[in-house]
Amino acid sequence: MLNDAHCHFFSNRFFTALSQQRGRGEPVAALCAELGWADPGEPDALADRWAQELDAHGVNRAALIASVPGDEASVAAAVARHPKRFVGFFMVNPAAPDAAARAGVAVREQGLRCACLFPAMHHTPLDDERVRQVVEAAAAGGAAVFVHCGVLSVGVRRKLGLPSPFDLRLGDPLGVARLAGAFPQVPFIVPHFGAGLLREALMAAEACPNIYLDTSSSNNWVRHTPGLTLDAVFGAALAVVGPARILFGTDSSFFPRGWQRGVHEEQQAVLERLNVSASDRDQIFGGTFDRLFA
Repeated sequence: MLNDAHCHFFSNRFFTALSQQRGRGEPVAALCAELGWADPGEPDALADRWAQELDAHGVNRAALIASVPGDEASVAAAVARHPKRFVGFFMVNPAAPDAAARAGVAVREQGLRCACLFPAMHHTPLDDERVRQVVEAAAAGGAAVFVHCGVLSVGVRRKLGLPSPFDLRLGDPLGVARLAGAFPQVPFIVPHFGAGLLREALMAAEACPNIYLDTSSSNNWVRHTPGLTLDAVFGAALAVVGPARILFGTDSSFFPRGWQRGVHEEQQAVLERLNVSASDRDQIFGGTFDRLFA
């Protein structure tokens, strides 16, 4: 069984938000043509395309992330159309005045399962009371919380010439440990092994059994630690948290590129080189996801 814990749902609303940030007001089709990407169309059509893409690559289920605050409805529509295939994640900006209320509606009424925090992007420290309120809303609905830590680079913003005034100081996995300790019933997911803050991510996960690590993306952040390899990253994560708290993901996002098979193949090869057992690989590539998002 193969599940993907990290795919971005680049909806019509996502591209509209980017267009508004550029101040040009160009239609979504024009923006996608500039990028060389497919126009996503309506959420149902994009959901169908994702379902077909998963079928083509033998992927059973996937998390779809609403990748701009306020886009819960797009992913909720995709989940409603293919409830056995998709799990809905949604980005929250805790600094927004209605953030906690929107998070509550998303998990209680729209069927979404994970609130995603990007503290460096939204300039909101993890010990901010507004973050706690969002986590409380997610917890009340039985949802998980995803917290992006470490290096944050949004490729589409670079392509469009948009600035990325991120405050990387705010994405510390040790701050996730503080939240996870306060909400022990909530699963917390740290993507990309902490994206450059591997040591801190492992420390946090060892301290809090409700912290999970996702393996998604190319993990190019290893360049920031001389000599570090993805094999060593997986080996350290397995030694500290074990396969039951590691979630495979690709960070797939746009079409026509679609699902990133290369990420899966590379990580399969890493686990084979590490002589990870078939049962442990099954947990990483599918079982942990199914347990968290039954």
